[in-house]
Amino acid sequence: MDSCLSIKNILLLDSEGNRVAVKYYSDEWLTNSAKEAFEKALFFKTQKTNARTEEEISMFENHIIVYKFVQDPHFFVTGTEGENELILVTVLKGFFYAIGLLLRGIVVKKEALENLDLILLCLDEILDGGIILETDANAVAGKVVSHSVDATAPLSEQTISQALATAREHLARSLLK
Repeated sequence: MDSCLSIKNILLLDSEGNRVAVKYYSDEWLTNSAKEAFEKALFFKTQKTNARTEEEISMFENHIIVYKFVQDPHFFVTGTEGENELILVTVLKGFFYAIGLLLRGIVVKKEALENLDLILLCLDEILDGGIILETDANAVAGKVVSHSVDATAPLSEQTISQALATAREHLARSLLK
């Protein structure tokens, strides 16, 4: 395990430093309050940088942080002090561009929250327990989309948002009859 490239966490924060979607792969932050404190401190350290045009790399609390900002969401990937920065940037780019593909280019907090299921699936396709599985954005987005099931499938095989949409459709049809 020590020879495998490992990610400590991957964060998607809004423009105020609040969580949109986060996943921790290390037990370095044991409590939720420790995780939130790390996120806030990281956000305040990086908020004045210009990471909108390209990815930035920084050291923070003995970790290498790579990050990129869009209009609202801020994307972060954390690795250990000795981790290869180029690998971390590759993971960040894969996550960033896969989210862009899944959200059809509308990468804002509202759209991200409405499609949180896709974002969490995206995280699971990129990383497993901190180990990098896939970094190609097209492959990740394709796998996430292939997990989506059509509305005729049983509710047990649908994501929560798909199940709610199906329930809304059934309710609307029953009211119109």
